[in-house]
Amino acid sequence: MIPVLSILGSVAADGLSAIAPAITGGTASSSSGAAPTDFGSVLAQVTGDAVDNLKIGEATAISGIQGKASVQEVTKAVLDAQQSLQTAVAIRDKVVSAYQEVSRMSI
Repeated sequence: MIPVLSILGSVAADGLSAIAPAITGGTASSSSGAAPTDFGSVLAQVTGDAVDNLKIGEATAISGIQGKASVQEVTKAVLDAQQSLQTAVAIRDKVVSAYQEVSRMSI
């Protein structure tokens, strides 16, 4: 697994939940089974989905090497994993850019 995504997942689950009330203007609670309502929960869900897609892509590629999966399955899984990784990198870049912009603000 890619270490950067696991770090991003832990930051999304732990660090952003503390600032979510300030972002949403309310409490950071979400009902179980419902769609996430705060930024931290949404980011954690997107990160978890990306990590899951990368794991599926890796497992399918290994299965393809062993002859247990078809070329089509491997290609689809690897392309899904690539798209998830590109999305995660784009989100990370935007979060870092936003943090740098906030840190440059004068108080």
